[in-house]
Amino acid sequence: MDSRVMALGIRDLKFRYASGSEWVVDVHALDLEAGEQMLLTGGSGRGKSTLLNLIAGLIEPIEGRIFVGGTDVHSLHGAARDLHRGRTIGVIFQTFNLLHGFSAVENVMTAMMFSTIPRREHRPRAEQLLEHLGIERPDADPDKLSVGQQQRVAVARAMACDPVLVLADEPTASLDPENAVTAMALIEAICREKNAALLCVSHDPSMKDRFERQASLEELAQGGAAETSGTTPGAERWA
Repeated sequence: MDSRVMALGIRDLKFRYASGSEWVVDVHALDLEAGEQMLLTGGSGRGKSTLLNLIAGLIEPIEGRIFVGGTDVHSLHGAARDLHRGRTIGVIFQTFNLLHGFSAVENVMTAMMFSTIPRREHRPRAEQLLEHLGIERPDADPDKLSVGQQQRVAVARAMACDPVLVLADEPTASLDPENAVTAMALIEAICREKNAALLCVSHDPSMKDRFERQASLEELAQGGAAETSGTTPGAERWA
């Protein structure tokens, strides 16, 4: 990815589930550069996962604009949006969301279905990534792997298409403290290696020591995130 293009840009984003209700998501401005890592905090039910779904283009905002890799996500529709998501966004879920009945390598390969990567390269690419992340049995059923190994498979799937942006939704919620530390170190390291921006949402207080840049949803609504990051150059690209 060209480092001059923001991995993520959000302007005046608002969302609510019912007309007349309070805003579930209200983000004045947020920019993430290539390779930048940020923690978004807030209690359960405060809209963190909803924000990630908006960024991924899975639900439509009421107001505002979201850019990923320089493209307005919600200007795309149907297959075009699916293709853009597959090319640019990796997602790590709190419950891994690995597919039962598929091997570890097949789970990673599913991420390449909505990409421009030639089909003949899917398996070799997935195997190489799993090996890089310490998975020695790519054909194993995920149910036969340890919880820590399942998390590594989930990380491999998220990184399969070299995304410009990785969204991590409570990525340590299903792990014990020791595995949680290992998993976050792995996620942060591979995002740095791939120069992918990382937006991690969590209410785990132990996560705060891992991120230099962090904000709450309340701060985003007040415009505080742009001030805490110092990442204002290039914001005019989203105007």
